Amino acid sequence: MKIITTFLIVFFMSSSMSHAQFISNDGEWHVLAGAVISATTYAIVYSITKNKKKAFWYSLSTSVLAGIAKEVYDSTKPFNNFDPADVAATSVGALTTSVTLSLFVGKRNRKRKNIALVN
Repeated sequence: MKIITTFLIVFFMSSSMSHAQFISNDGEWHVLAGAVISATTYAIVYSITKNKKKAFWYSLSTSVLAGIAKEVYDSTKPFNNFDPADVAATSVGALTTSVTLSLFVGKRNRKRKNIALVN
């Protein structure tokens, strides 16, 4: 455990020294679009089926397909190419939202027992 902790500390310290940015402004919009599409699809599929697995996979695949379709459409414009980094950014937003919703949606509160508190 000490080795893993030491490795993680050294890794994060060295990565902060490089001052590199992974996501551009366009990539931020792709992450947001993937999250919105994923959340909407998850809500619709889960409300209809009440199946978390179907909702997860449908929301993830819908967002990824939307990202691919957008990049294919953009590649038809002049001076524009298919950018796999934008598809990856859309997929990251979709995956983050799908995992979060699958963890927290559908949990029901247990019935509380009526217990008198004695002081």
